[in-house]
Amino acid sequence: MAIDFESLKDSVIAAVQTGANKAKELAGTGAAKAKELANTGAAKAKELTEISKLKVQNSVEQDAIRKAYAELGKQYYAVHGADPDPALADLCQKITDSMGKVSYNNERIADMKAAGGPDLEDMAAEAKEKVGDAVETAEAVVEEKVEEMKEALHNIPEDPFANIGEDKKDE
Repeated sequence: MAIDFESLKDSVIAAVQTGANKAKELAGTGAAKAKELANTGAAKAKELTEISKLKVQNSVEQDAIRKAYAELGKQYYAVHGADPDPALADLCQKITDSMGKVSYNNERIADMKAAGGPDLEDMAAEAKEKVGDAVETAEAVVEEKVEEMKEALHNIPEDPFANIGEDKKDE
């Protein structure tokens, strides 16, 4: 049985061309899909950026509202704290009670300081000094170790593996 090489060659060429055309088509489809995904991703990133900006703006505005409420409350208490509207009487009483507790605590603090207890500011300064000394010592040790490592690295031969296996040749 004779093999028709021309016919076989034509079949192979046709199959290769069909495969190449299919690959081009898939590549074009893949590129279009990649572009579509990139555009979608970019749009989503832009949307998320805008959402983040709006959330930051909301946070700033909410902080402004909290500050305005606090100032409103301070001014109301200053003017009406002794004779508040019945709807606000409980809140004004809580403020009055808390102010009394703060005042009492401040008196106790003043009494303790007058009694000659330990001065926390001096203790804090001393602790800060000791921490500073410890940091300086640590920095000196680190610097010394870095220098030792530099020296050790400097002493490593240019090709540290050059002599591997030479010991076995001598045997």
